[in-house]
Amino acid sequence: MRLMPFNVWTRWIKRRLPTSLWGRSLLIIVLPVLIMQAAVTWAFFDAHWQAVTARLSEGLAGDVAWAAESYRDDPSARNLALISERAERSMQLSIAFQPAASLPDEERRGALGLVDRTLEKALASRLDQPFWFDTTRYPAYVDIRVQEADGVLRIIAPRERAVATQAHIFVLWLMIATVLLLGVAVLFIRNQVRAIERLAHAAEAFGRGESVPRFKPHGAREVRAAASAFLDMRSRIQRHIDQRTALLASVSHDLRTPLTRLRLELALAPPFKRAEAMKGDLDEMEHMIDEYLAFARGEAGEAAQTISVPEMLRRAAEDARRSGAVAEVEAPDDLNMLARPLAFRRAINNLVGNAASHGEKVRLSARPLPSGGLEILVEDDGPGIPDDMHEEAFRPFSRLDASRNQNRKGVGLGLAVARDVARSHGGDITLGRSDLGGLKASIRLPADRRAA
Repeated sequence: MRLMPFNVWTRWIKRRLPTSLWGRSLLIIVLPVLIMQAAVTWAFFDAHWQAVTARLSEGLAGDVAWAAESYRDDPSARNLALISERAERSMQLSIAFQPAASLPDEERRGALGLVDRTLEKALASRLDQPFWFDTTRYPAYVDIRVQEADGVLRIIAPRERAVATQAHIFVLWLMIATVLLLGVAVLFIRNQVRAIERLAHAAEAFGRGESVPRFKPHGAREVRAAASAFLDMRSRIQRHIDQRTALLASVSHDLRTPLTRLRLELALAPPFKRAEAMKGDLDEMEHMIDEYLAFARGEAGEAAQTISVPEMLRRAAEDARRSGAVAEVEAPDDLNMLARPLAFRRAINNLVGNAASHGEKVRLSARPLPSGGLEILVEDDGPGIPDDMHEEAFRPFSRLDASRNQNRKGVGLGLAVARDVARSHGGDITLGRSDLGGLKASIRLPADRRAA
C-alpha cells in the first residue's frame, strides 16, 4: 500500500483543526490534559491494578488448592465439614460438595476478560485437577468449581479476594479532577478570548464608521496593550478625518464667497456673448466643491437606521426619470436594511445618476441573499466599462471619458464615494456586464445589515 507524503498528512490535519482562537486555545488545553489523564489511567491499570489483581488471584488460588488437597486426603463428610468451617472462618470461603456432578460445559467470561485471564492463570498454576469458574453470575462473589473423583467441589469466594474492586473510585476521582480542571481552563480561556473578540468588534465597527463608546481595554496584559494601541490609533485617525473635513469645509466656504460674487456680477452685468458659458463654469465649480466635501466627509457621523430598500430605490428611480431616463424598480416590499440613510442614499443616487447619464434605460433591483445578506443592483443600457478598467473606475478623480462617453458635471468621485459608503457598511461594490447591454453595479451587504 502506498503511503501518503508527510506534507499531505499535515495539510489534512490542518484542515480539520479549529480555525478560531477559542477552538485552538481549547484544544491546546484540553488535548494535553486528556492525553495525560489517559496515560495516568493506563499506567495505573498496567502497573498497579493488574499487579494487585494478580496477587489477589494467586492468594485465592492457593486457598482453593488447599481446600481441594485437604478434601482429597480425606474425602469424608466429617473432613469436608471441618474444611468448610475453617475456610469460612479464616478465608471467607463457602465450600460445598456436589456428589456425582461434573463441571459445566459453558464458559462465562466478563466483557473485558482481564480478571478472568488473571484468575485462570493463577488457578492453572495451583491446581492439577480440571476446574471451572464464573465471575459474572454474582456481582459480589466468584464461583469456582474443582472436579474430584466422586463429584465437584464448589467454592464461593468474595469478589474482593480475586480482584481489586476499588479501582473505579480512582477512575471516578480522576474524572472529577479532569472535569474541574477543564472547567477552570475553559472559563479562563473564554474570558481571554472574549477580550480579543471585543477588540475585533470595536475595530470592525470603527471601520464601518460606527463607534463603541463603552469599549475599554481588559483581559491579559498583551490584549490590553493591543486595545490601548487601537484606541490611540482610532483617536489619531479620527483627528485626521476631522482636520481634513474642517480643512475642506473651510476651503469650500472660502471658495463659495468669490463664486457668489462672480455669480452676482454676471447677473448684474449687461448681456454679452460668453455669459451663459461662464455661468455653466460657475455651476460646475460649485458642483466640484460639493463633491470634494462629500467625499472627504463621507457622512461618517450619521447614526444607522432601518431603511426601506424599495422606497429608497423608488426615490432614486424618480430622480433618474427627471434626468430623462426610463427607470424601473424590482424589489420585495418587505426588504429592509440597517444603514446610515443619507450616506447610503447618496451612494445609490451616485450610481443611478451615473447610469442615467450614460444610458437611456435604468433598472434598479434588490434581493435577499442565501447567506442572509442582501444585494442591490443598478443596471443601464449604456456603453459600459471594459472589464480591465473596472477597478480603475473606483479610483478617485478617474473619469474614464473614452469608455463612458463623458462626465460633464462630475469629477470622477461618484463610484469612489459609493464604494466608500458600501465598505463602511461592511459590504462592497463590484462592476459587471448587465443583460441590458451596459454596466451593472452590484452592492453586496452582509447579513448583519438585514433588518426585520
